[in-house]
Amino acid sequence: MSRRTFDLRRPARRRWFSGSWVWLVAGGLGMLLLLVVLSWEKLPRSTPPLARQKLFRSSLIEDLNITVEMLSPYSFTRQIIDQISLAKTLVVVSKDNNNLQFAAELSSQIRKCQALLSTAAMMETSLVMKELEEAIRDMGLLLYQAQQLHYDSATMIVKMKGQLLSLDEKMKSETEKSTKYGQIAAEELPKGLYCFGIRLTMEWFMNSSLQRKLLERRHSLRKLKDNSLYHFCIFSDNILAASAVVNSTSMNSKHPEMVVFHLVTDEVNYAPMRAWFSMNNFRGAAIEVQKVEDFSWLNASYVPVLKQLQNSETQNYYFSGSGNNRTPIKFRNPKYLSMLNHLRFYIPEVYPALQKVVFLDDDIVVQKDLSELFSINLNGNVMGAVETCMETFHRFHKYLNYSHPLIQAHFDPNACGWAFGMNVLDLREWRKKNVTGIYHYWQEKNADHSLWKLGTLPPGLLAFYGLVEKLDPEWHVLGLGYTNVDPLLIKNGAVLHYNGNMKPWLKIGKEKYKGFWEKYVDFSHPFLQQCFIHG
Repeated sequence: MSRRTFDLRRPARRRWFSGSWVWLVAGGLGMLLLLVVLSWEKLPRSTPPLARQKLFRSSLIEDLNITVEMLSPYSFTRQIIDQISLAKTLVVVSKDNNNLQFAAELSSQIRKCQALLSTAAMMETSLVMKELEEAIRDMGLLLYQAQQLHYDSATMIVKMKGQLLSLDEKMKSETEKSTKYGQIAAEELPKGLYCFGIRLTMEWFMNSSLQRKLLERRHSLRKLKDNSLYHFCIFSDNILAASAVVNSTSMNSKHPEMVVFHLVTDEVNYAPMRAWFSMNNFRGAAIEVQKVEDFSWLNASYVPVLKQLQNSETQNYYFSGSGNNRTPIKFRNPKYLSMLNHLRFYIPEVYPALQKVVFLDDDIVVQKDLSELFSINLNGNVMGAVETCMETFHRFHKYLNYSHPLIQAHFDPNACGWAFGMNVLDLREWRKKNVTGIYHYWQEKNADHSLWKLGTLPPGLLAFYGLVEKLDPEWHVLGLGYTNVDPLLIKNGAVLHYNGNMKPWLKIGKEKYKGFWEKYVDFSHPFLQQCFIHG
């Protein structure tokens, strides 16, 4: 019996195992496909690029008023305005080419677009996306038709240049009107303040107790000449403004009983000014009220300004301009004719017994104790003031006429300017250096207005040239009456100055700065309420 040989070959795999592997792979792929389909259905549907842009722009401007919408980088309002400007030019070109029908269609669409914008602006209603799109589309179709008419490009350029020149003239005219009306608003006394003055005048003459109060305070007259106290001088014909200065200074003073105010006003406001400061107690501060008419030495034979004001040519220069060049409206201001405005150059003569005073304008408000000003070393100078030459506009060459040889010979054009409004004055040095005499010299030299135009700052720069000690800028913060001021400067400022036309007691005053002034006005006072003066 023969033996079977041993077979070394690997046994064949079973066929059932190979078939199950195929089914497993197919099942896995099926499950993966099902998951992909399900996840695709859950994803948000993408929108075409144009639709996305439209939705984005719509969300930006829908329900916005016209002013806010124009600030958007996707402003439809600006697009309509551009279309209107182009359409106006095409109207002129169409008429020149005798295409009156097309010109009428353009004019009609222009009026429609203007009505849409004016309604939104005047009624302060929200913009409607649908109306804007329709207006832009309709105007766009007309502009496309104009493009097909192949109007002469040179003619279009000439017409558009003419329109630009016309718009430029209109802009200059409107700017001049705005300046004029702003100046008028700044010069006119509000009805409430006029009523306030009349009401106080009546009270002064009808209420004898006020005059008795004034007599009872005569015991404090010795304070008026006491050089150990803090003396402030204010020259004003505005009762409420002067009151805010006095109140804010005394409220923020560490020692109000050591504060003395020297007020000078005019004949018209003398009685109401005395009435108001007799009726109110400013934390024990001493208050003296005088009128400029009582200073008999202020006459035309001594004061160059008064002498010049008697000259008809000077009066014409102030009010109507001289020659062909009309005087700018900002210089035709009654304050330049007021002796109260020029009285600052005669302070040593108004207060002969005083050695040091702080001069305050009536359009300021005090936020901190000012007693430290009286201990500042002026290093032999006459005045301590805050310089304003951070910008080139406030250097000497912007105030003075450097084409005049006298100005060229004596003053550096790049010298720093400074501001009236809060100034420390050493009256001993003033008298020693004869600053008033220097002021008279330059005022007489400027009789023909060839050295500077008008105002008190240019002659002040000349009279005090080389005699001013620089103060820390925080003592005197300027600009609240005409520009935007750094909030940090306002917060740290000792004196805030509303220089400019936008005074805090006027309707045109800057609302965001009025609060600093209004906090020192008692609007609950019966006289203020009767005259409808409110914050």
